[in-house]
Amino acid sequence: MATHQELWEQCCNFIKDNISPEQYDTWFRDIVSESFADKRLVLVVKSSFFVDLLEQRHQGVLRAGIKKVYGEGVQLYYRYRTIKNDPSTDVSQKSSQPSPTILAQVHAEAANPFKEPTRQDFDPQLNPRYTFENYCESTSNKIARSIGEAIADNPSLKTFNPLFVFGPSGVGKTHLIQAIGIRIKERNPQARVLYVTARLFQSQYTAAISKNINSFFHFYQGIDTLIIDDIQDLRNLPGTQNTFFHIFNHLHQHDRQIIMSSDCAPAEMEGFEARLLSRFKWGMQVELERPDIELRRDVLKLKSEQDGLSLPPDVAEFIASNVTSSVRELEGIMVSLMAHATVLNRDISLDLARKVMANAVKINSKSINFEMIVEAVSAHYGINSDLMYTKSRKREISDARQVVMYLAKKIAKLPLTTIGNKIDRTHATVLYACQTIEARIGLEKKLAADIDSIEAAIYSA
Repeated sequence: MATHQELWEQCCNFIKDNISPEQYDTWFRDIVSESFADKRLVLVVKSSFFVDLLEQRHQGVLRAGIKKVYGEGVQLYYRYRTIKNDPSTDVSQKSSQPSPTILAQVHAEAANPFKEPTRQDFDPQLNPRYTFENYCESTSNKIARSIGEAIADNPSLKTFNPLFVFGPSGVGKTHLIQAIGIRIKERNPQARVLYVTARLFQSQYTAAISKNINSFFHFYQGIDTLIIDDIQDLRNLPGTQNTFFHIFNHLHQHDRQIIMSSDCAPAEMEGFEARLLSRFKWGMQVELERPDIELRRDVLKLKSEQDGLSLPPDVAEFIASNVTSSVRELEGIMVSLMAHATVLNRDISLDLARKVMANAVKINSKSINFEMIVEAVSAHYGINSDLMYTKSRKREISDARQVVMYLAKKIAKLPLTTIGNKIDRTHATVLYACQTIEARIGLEKKLAADIDSIEAAIYSA
């Protein structure tokens, strides 16, 4: 019987026959078979982002190859390794928990209020990624998380009913309210939990008017835990608000949990009936604040671990210090960083992070002068800063001086003539130094790492 490696080799041969050599080398050459048992095929790949690109481009040939070699009904899973290429690291040490591929995934339809669901087929519409285990905690969300876990661990506790979570966009409201629903379902799989956006609720109500409004009411009155996201989207919709008012009353009177999210507190909401706003205030109102630096660091750490991304500490600190408005923006930067690193086959560096973030966020700028650069370079190489201004031709001093000139042009944006005047060198000498360092960076990893470290020290000083 063929081993799982031999089976994957057969699959690769099939794929080679159906795509160009360049495509195969880019997308399939580095994929490794980890195991195949009980119709479960586990492949080791670079990252989740790589999987998305792979399946967008070559899902057809991959599926056909698996079917031909492994047979029908095979479930495909991936394990992610870090982007940083380290041949000495064993695959099993690089991998994370398996994640089902899109090939084996079937997306559930939105809950249908015109079809009577059974307890077994009721779809809560919850995203399995939005768990408490994946929800980083800090002082900016500690209270909200504690209340959410209290509700999830003890649904019979109605002290926080309804729960109204508010805060600006991207601070984790959707994650938190879905985590509550997921925990409730874990504790009681038979519980009828439903997550729905206010916009979907509105469209269902509009359809119900022409179909069967009684079925619509009956469906929502049978929910055990109703989670409504972005409730502010019901503003200036009196018909929908009136319907939700009666559904709210029924659920509340029957001790069913109601959880809502909004971009502002009930007291600041406009375009709502007073009687509905008063019910928003009945239970617990809790605010999610913009993420503090501690939370931003934790989110980056968790995201990099989940995606198998090797994120150097200086890069993580740079991102956390500059992406301050929302968790969603942090995650977006990480996706972009992973994309650039994967497609360009580059290690994550401070320079790459700056390029990725250049058009996404406003970088917290600080005034950097020539003297600051000299001090940082001198400290990094353990050289007396006064030697940078001398005519010394010693290799270590000459190299450090070239780094100074390169960084003065790159990050201080000083003209070449100004740099030359600072250290008594000609315009041509400075230009040669900058070109030399730039060329060496692409060839010498240690020099590239040195410059990244020096830049981090300058920006953090």
